[in-house]
Amino acid sequence: MELIDRYLQAVGFWLPREKRGDIIAELSEEIRSQAEVREREAGRKLDDPELAAILRRLGPPMTIASRYLPQRSLIGPVVFPAYVLVLKIVFVCCAAPQVLLLLGLWPFGAGHPGEPWLTALGRAGSATWLSLLSAGGLVTLIFAVIEGVAARTKPASDWDPLKLPPVRDSLAIPRSSSIFDLAFSVLIVALWARYLGFQTVFDVPGARITLNPSWVGFMQGFVVVMLGHAAVAGVNLLRPRWTPVRAWFRLATDCAGGALFCWFLKAGVLREVSTSTKAAGAADTVNAALSSLFPFALLVGAVVLFMDVRRLLRAGEKILKQPEQP
Repeated sequence: MELIDRYLQAVGFWLPREKRGDIIAELSEEIRSQAEVREREAGRKLDDPELAAILRRLGPPMTIASRYLPQRSLIGPVVFPAYVLVLKIVFVCCAAPQVLLLLGLWPFGAGHPGEPWLTALGRAGSATWLSLLSAGGLVTLIFAVIEGVAARTKPASDWDPLKLPPVRDSLAIPRSSSIFDLAFSVLIVALWARYLGFQTVFDVPGARITLNPSWVGFMQGFVVVMLGHAAVAGVNLLRPRWTPVRAWFRLATDCAGGALFCWFLKAGVLREVSTSTKAAGAADTVNAALSSLFPFALLVGAVVLFMDVRRLLRAGEKILKQPEQP
């Protein structure tokens, strides 16, 4: 009964994560019981239009989800799930630029020469709170108007369950993503083989850049990581679904790549920059700027690690839930 699974997925989208599993299990049992009664009466399996008739009587997914949510006076249960979703999106869109700007200005004195970090953090926090309050008030006002209009109209009864989106597989891998990963990894390896290799001295227009020998070790390790990524992407292209083995391998290559990049930022690989103007201290300035990006690299690495671990747990959970073969 794929149509029922699609309906349950649509309802679950509007439910809070901590209650979603129990509510969906209860709702699934109720719907399947109704379908089984109809099947016994008809003496056959129900087709999709007949299942759609059962779901249509239950109501649209957002309306069903609203029955399990706390009742609100200003924002009613019908539009409350959409209100919460839009509020979260708006809050992220307001807060994210402030946080990214603060992280970007960190290596340069938080935007004001000599300004303490805590002072800059407080200034950015005040601006963020003002943006959040303004955006939250506007969203609430808009949905209050929508709630007033919805209260004066009859609930939709002509919605079509057959148009529900298909059941999403959390382990499915888009082929476009695999193609991009494979192409990017191969491109990096090709550029290394064609232009970089084991060189530590590079002549560019108007300057000569000299790198420390540690640069060679970094590039060798990075190429190995890219080859690992290319291997995973190639297998994913042929079999576009995550397995625990591939998830473990992707986790290992991401950890190795993140460790290499963090080491690169701290290693001071730039030895000398020779120009016609004899710019003294240019190498030290560049190395110091790279080193200051180390906290930001750790943050990005933590996000990637979280996504890899979540993918690995999902893959293992799917394997455990599969029925045993007789």
